[in-house]
Amino acid sequence: MSLLVHSFTVLADAVNNPAPVDPTGGSKGVDLLLSYTKWGVLIACAVVALASGGFMAIGALSHRPDNVDKGKRALIWSIIGVVASACAIPLINTVAGAAG
Repeated sequence: MSLLVHSFTVLADAVNNPAPVDPTGGSKGVDLLLSYTKWGVLIACAVVALASGGFMAIGALSHRPDNVDKGKRALIWSIIGVVASACAIPLINTVAGAAG
């Protein structure tokens, strides 16, 4: 086991760890594209949440319980989408900020 640990130590010292390099060369177009994508995802989640509320209301008023269930599922998935994007946006900002 000691030989294995020693070989990992030697390999870790021998392998260089280069600094991150911005693959876009500082392009503002990529930043703009990421910004539009982030806002587009949030807007899409908001639209789905509003539409699902309307779908639930129409289903309840027209006595169609299957439409109410579809609206509830859409609302839950839109909330999951907001939570996922709320976790992903800071991650993207950190990675894009570290590359520049």
